[in-house]
Amino acid sequence: MSDGTAKAAKPAALTPDICVIGAGQNGVALAIAAAAFGVPVVLIERDATGGDQGPLAIRALIEVGGRAQALCDAGRLGFAAIEPQPNPAQIHDHIQRALAADQANHAAERLATLGISVIRGEARFTSRSTVTVEGQPIKARRFVIATGARAVPPAIPGLDTVSVLREADLAGLTRLPERPIVLGNAGAALAQALRRLGCAATLVAPEGLLAGHDDEAATILRRRLLREGLTLHENGEPLRAERTRSGLRLILASPSGETTIEGSHLILCGPRRPAIDALDLDLGGIRHDASGIIVDRSLRTSNRRVHALGACAGGAAATLADRAGDDHVGLVLRSILFRQPVKIHPASEPRVVWSRPQVASIGQSETEARKAAGTIRVLRWPFSENAAAQAAGETEGFVKAIVDRKGRILGVTIVGEAAGELIAPWCIAMRAGLGVGDLASMPLPAGARSDASRRAALSFHAALTTKPGLRRLIGFLRRFG
Repeated sequence: MSDGTAKAAKPAALTPDICVIGAGQNGVALAIAAAAFGVPVVLIERDATGGDQGPLAIRALIEVGGRAQALCDAGRLGFAAIEPQPNPAQIHDHIQRALAADQANHAAERLATLGISVIRGEARFTSRSTVTVEGQPIKARRFVIATGARAVPPAIPGLDTVSVLREADLAGLTRLPERPIVLGNAGAALAQALRRLGCAATLVAPEGLLAGHDDEAATILRRRLLREGLTLHENGEPLRAERTRSGLRLILASPSGETTIEGSHLILCGPRRPAIDALDLDLGGIRHDASGIIVDRSLRTSNRRVHALGACAGGAAATLADRAGDDHVGLVLRSILFRQPVKIHPASEPRVVWSRPQVASIGQSETEARKAAGTIRVLRWPFSENAAAQAAGETEGFVKAIVDRKGRILGVTIVGEAAGELIAPWCIAMRAGLGVGDLASMPLPAGARSDASRRAALSFHAALTTKPGLRRLIGFLRRFG
């Protein structure tokens, strides 16, 4: 064979059991779990393994902001309050350390030692059974698409003329923006963190603060943000952006006409769009629309050999796109490896806002439940009556559970410190089909914040104390000592 013929020869097709397209958090988790069972896996990624590190950078920045606020609040606990003096270079180093630790877990070298074949390049379907990457065909028994979603700039006239930062850009900042304008309903926690670090931050939430969450939770967070000095603009659609000598100007629609906001940088927090444009899904017989790849409740696509998970999945999973995670990974693995029937559970997927106080929700809000379920009961317990919250001086917030007449849990909202952790028992209860009575009987550490959940659940039985029949029964039994 001549050299020219050898160069022209096509590489032999790879034939793994599973081909995962997208090496973000979900894709890597699925590949590692499958390889642990001895299953041949090929993992495709066009960029760096580990996916978008913007969310982790923001989370690290939020934690730094929380420490700064703790210095300001020290006076309430008997210490001299100290005005924080942020060191941008050290904050940058802290963020980079967090990113480096996360990246080490997803490094291609580590994945290779686990038996996963990592291929870099753009994956494209060339048939219903074949994906090609840079000329390398892959014919897997099953494909899993985990390409996630990417931020898309909003259609604001003049946006290309001003200084714009995206979530991923925050990881590399060595100086904090002086007057950031955070645009997007998902930007509350970020805007709060920047304000706590001394930035003259403004939050623009066109759909309202905490859209999709409980209205009472939004009221509590709004009050905290304003108290900390954050400028907040709600329900005002951006009309245009203009460059100025000192930064930029963002003009919003308002009831009185237009509202003008001045700032140094515009930080975009959403919207996001499924990253599926380059996959040639039509050639793979895979239906898709604006919500993402159309999947059924088992996360299977119109091509029975292909699953999709996470933020790129639409159809039955479209409402979960902003919060679906490891749960999808486990379902897909059970379906592919063990041929078990699986089904996504929209009601048991939690939503967390990492602000202070944190807001965590699951299932329906009170407003949604009243529209859908008719007769409901609202069970609540304020942290002002919780021992742990009282001891810490953080009594703002509550646990609110929405249940039907039989005690079936329809939705839960928790506002307060560590709400993202406190929602966990409710997630388990809703997934397992447990009622509020099961939560009421759950043993929890005495004096813990989690006791507020048990107290809220116990209040379901409060109505029993006024029932005449039950009172007569107790009176009868008292006669026997």
